[in-house]
Amino acid sequence: MPATRAHVPLIFELSSDGRRGADLPARAPGAKSGAEILGAELCRTDLEGFPELSEPQVMRHFLRLSQLNFSQATQFYPLGSCTMKYNPAVNDEAAGLEGFAALHPATPPRLAQGALELMARMESALAEITGMDAVSLHPAAGAQGELTGLLMARAHFRKLGEPRRKVIIPDTAHGTNPASCTLAGFEVKVAHSNKRGFIEAAEIRRTLDGDVAALMVTNPNTLGNFEPEIQEIAEALHERGALLYLDGANLNALMGVAKPGHMGADIVQLNLHKTFSTPHGGGGPG
Repeated sequence: MPATRAHVPLIFELSSDGRRGADLPARAPGAKSGAEILGAELCRTDLEGFPELSEPQVMRHFLRLSQLNFSQATQFYPLGSCTMKYNPAVNDEAAGLEGFAALHPATPPRLAQGALELMARMESALAEITGMDAVSLHPAAGAQGELTGLLMARAHFRKLGEPRRKVIIPDTAHGTNPASCTLAGFEVKVAHSNKRGFIEAAEIRRTLDGDVAALMVTNPNTLGNFEPEIQEIAEALHERGALLYLDGANLNALMGVAKPGHMGADIVQLNLHKTFSTPHGGGGPG
């Protein structure tokens, strides 16, 4: 164990008989006991094996454990495939306002005008930030957004009467990219990055053929590098009628500086829990 990492005892080792984390109020006169309501066979008479600590002790114990890990609350999270950052607690509080968080999905539009207005304004703001013509908030998570974008690409070529079957993915791609392609019914073609971790327009031109529907690329890529030939790559794709799909997992690095739409992207998916303050886990683990 590193010298800088002190031993943290188990919470059971901190226990002392008689300590309490909370005091429950006495039962109101005339109120039934739990045993009377549930039946004595379903109620414990005592608890064995549970540590006895005060609430501050429990809080300090788990805070100390949390500081042994890499935390978004104290440091930048520089994973190339999904640049996350600290979400201010006040933003989580705003997201949890009852008018938003407790709104039933089947609420009639006439009773949900506040939420619908917020969503419409958010779509417009994201379109401006990304340089795209329109934005949909329908997908619930990043991988679902990938699948939605790829299904849009498939529908595009089906409408043109060109059932293209392949999507190019760089060897630096995040693992969800090929998985989403497979779910959308595409075959994956791999484009190899150069020694510096970039994809070159010449490599994309070599990989392109009439059966390629799109190139799916993250920019900055999963290695954390900005793709310097992205506009030339977009031109090469468009010359062959293919689309540029830009995975917006690393929009943190671009926002306010560059727009995916200006790079030639035709489809972009964003991860609002990474770049903004959407609570994590809305679409599943991660």
